[in-house]
Amino acid sequence: MSHDDFAFEPVAGLPETPPEGERILWQGRPDWWALTKESLNLKWVVAYFVALALWRFVTLIDQAAAGTAFAAAFPFLVMGAITAALLMIIGFMQARSTIYTITNRRVAMRIGAALTVTLNLPFTQVASASLDLRKGGTGTIALDLKGKTRLSYLVCWPHVRPWVMRRTQPALRCIPEADNIARLLSEAAEARISTPQVTRTAPAPAVAAE
Repeated sequence: MSHDDFAFEPVAGLPETPPEGERILWQGRPDWWALTKESLNLKWVVAYFVALALWRFVTLIDQAAAGTAFAAAFPFLVMGAITAALLMIIGFMQARSTIYTITNRRVAMRIGAALTVTLNLPFTQVASASLDLRKGGTGTIALDLKGKTRLSYLVCWPHVRPWVMRRTQPALRCIPEADNIARLLSEAAEARISTPQVTRTAPAPAVAAE
């Protein structure tokens, strides 16, 4: 029997049904492999353990047989493989638990593998958006928020612009076809911001004639 951990959501990725007039334009998740490589530095971790193994092998090859030197270096390769596997599991779980949503009014981000948080970011509160496009078409769209809005870097990680901690920028991280999604986001935000906002005001109290 299949089980959906987020079956209580009226719309996948959103805490409540969108109000009248709001339309979902796009929903997606990070590419788990790209997310693992970029946010968890998988390549650097693997390179670190390979370097340790090579260092151990080189320091012993002049003092012992090649088989003995390799046997001494092999545990570093095993530890590296285990660490890489754990990082890939974390990256997969982070991607699987994430849903990014773009509507004609806002960006919503349901994030968090252990502690689920949903961020609602209206276009009127977004100062700018930047695209970091990578090979293969994946990329990250970071949102710079207006005013005094502050978000926790640790709570939002890895769905943030890397190393920007003073003023955390939430980000649609490692999404496929990022160029097309950035264009869609830009058009939706421009249309929303250029639409006049009509508000109802209370009528002025009548003044009796003297």
